[in-house]
Parts: sequence; C-alpha cells; structure tokens
Amino acid sequence: MVDGGGFDTAAPVLVFGVDHTTALSVRSAQCPGCQTRVRACHAKECVTRGGSMAAGSDGWVGMGWDWTDAAEIRRRLDGGADPEHWSGGRPLHRAAVFGSSQVIAELAGRVADVDALENGVTALWEAVVSRKPGNARALAAAGADPWRPSLGGWSPGRLALAGPTPDLFPVPEGECLTDAERAVAQEAHRLTTALGTFSYDGTGLACVAGIDAAEAVRRLQAVPMAHEVIDELLEDPYEHDADESLRIVGVTSVPGGCIVTQPWGYAPQMPGVLTRLSTGTVCYGLYANPKSGNQGSIARDGAVEGWDLHPGGGPNEHDTPEEVLVSYLYQGNAVAYSCAFAGLRPTDARGVVGPPDAWVELPRRDYWGH
Repeated sequence: MVDGGGFDTAAPVLVFGVDHTTALSVRSAQCPGCQTRVRACHAKECVTRGGSMAAGSDGWVGMGWDWTDAAEIRRRLDGGADPEHWSGGRPLHRAAVFGSSQVIAELAGRVADVDALENGVTALWEAVVSRKPGNARALAAAGADPWRPSLGGWSPGRLALAGPTPDLFPVPEGECLTDAERAVAQEAHRLTTALGTFSYDGTGLACVAGIDAAEAVRRLQAVPMAHEVIDELLEDPYEHDADESLRIVGVTSVPGGCIVTQPWGYAPQMPGVLTRLSTGTVCYGLYANPKSGNQGSIARDGAVEGWDLHPGGGPNEHDTPEEVLVSYLYQGNAVAYSCAFAGLRPTDARGVVGPPDAWVELPRRDYWGH
C-alpha cells in the first residue's frame, strides 16, 4: 500500500506530469515544434525547432516520473528547457525525489538558487524526506544547505539524524537530536521492523491505548463468533453480505493497548466504534481505502477530534516539530503510524492481519450517527 490521497477523494491521474483533465487536451493538441500530435511525438524527439523553445513551453513536455536520464535532461536544457520551472513546480525538486545524482548535478549548475523553495521546502529537504541519500549528497555538493531550518524548525540535516542515514552530512558542533527525539526514532525503527511489510489495502483498524482486548469487547458490547462462521467468512470476505461482514471484527491485546482490525472493511474506524473505544483514553482509526488512500481519524475520551487525516503521508507545512518527526519516520507506513500515535508497541503484525485474540460481532446500531 502506498500512502497518500485525501478522505474519499481520489488523487488525479498524472500523465506526462499533468493531471488527467489537462492530459486529455494535451493529447489532442499539436506539438508547436513539429506540428504533429503531442501523443505521437511526446515532445521527446522534437523539443525545439530552429534552436529556440516553442512559445508557451517550458521544455519539459513529455517528462513523467522518471528523471534519472542525465543525457535527456542535458539535451532539454541545452535546447532551452527552463531549469526553474516544470509544470507549476521546480525541476530540481522533481529530480530530488524521482531523479538521479547525475541529474541533480546537471540541474543544480543551472538554477539561480539551489535552495529555492517549493511549497515551503528546498529540494534537499525533499531528497532527505524521500530517503534518496545519493540525491541529497549531490545537492549538498552543489551548495545546498543541510542545516537550513524548514518545516517545524527541522533542517534536512537534523531530520536525517533521525532516519536510516544519520551520517548523510558532516554534522556541525551543537547539532544533535534530543534524548526524547532519539527515543522516538529508535521506537520507529523497532516498530516498523516488527510489523514488517504486508499489503493492507482495504483494512480498517482502531489502535486503542491503555485497554486490552477483553475491555474493548466489553465497550463495544460485541459477542464472540463461532469458529465455523469465521472460517467460512475468511475464505472470501467479499463474497458475503457487506452489512453482515462489516459487523465482524478481530480484537488483539498488544503492549500498550489493543488493536481492533477488519482486513476487509472500514468498521473499526467508524465514529460509533471509535467513541466507544476511546472513553478515558485515545485511539487512532485507519481505513486503507483502496480507491482514495489511507484515511485517519482520532477519538479521545468519547469524542472524535480528528478526521480526514493522512497517516503515513509525510510532513506537512503546519505540522508541529513532533508531528514533522513522526511523519518523517513513519512515511509510507500508515499502520505503524497509527500504532505509534496511540502508544502501542506490537511485536509483530498479528493484531492487524490476524489471527486475532478473538473474532467478535458488533451489535446492530448506527455507528455513523454515534
């Protein structure tokens, strides 16, 4: 599962670096250089005509996700492609995430400011957050500042100290993690390793702090399910009536609390489930929506206080310093993020993928109106 996407809103389909709506018009347009259909030439063999860029083009038409070909980038730049602009963004930022160190060096030598901002961050920040150490080193070699403060007051260099490549840059005297930050980073490494890698598309979770599986079942007023019913359901959950299968959840005690799971649906993060589970405590709900990405929610002491969240999606502009750190550490791992938020410390993935401590059936009630 790749994290991203908003609540019930599918991300636009990107085609050659533009969204689907734009792509439809681009495909039917003519390349201003050769007057053939853009779809046919992809502006790859015909970027220029007569040594100058065609009017209205930044020279990057046809560039998709792959920015690793230094010869292609050099050809475009020599032909007049704009090193400062690409489809509303900056080519250097794009290459920091999707390119190679050779492309970074090519672009960095042609921009006015290697530390220019896009969406409030530098290309070096993007390389560090995306865990592209080669690109990060190439940017630093080109003059990018690893210790320039960015989101939440973190610099790319200091953030790297908490990640998998703490030796990414030479560390100036006085730059270090606090004991608390180091502990958070160590737990993130332990937790993501313990959970491992598995597909969780379509899974719903509620990670509840401070209560065990038996207490969760009591709060939900759920009843145990017969083994034969569960065995039949697990053969193919999607072949059963959704109204019935959505009422069945697994519950597992883990260090720090418990996990309520449903590998085939969103039931654990319904408001009526979260509010009952969170009385006197906190829980984090997750639904890994196959259509629109990971959807997170927070309930505290019987009330929903966070909705339309994006667990595993990486740091955001308005995050606190603490949020920047955990978003970086758990980027791309919404399940681990959800567990960490609630302070859970599972030692394996059983609480998510099963078999749980118990399969139970929720009573019939309106879980959306609480």
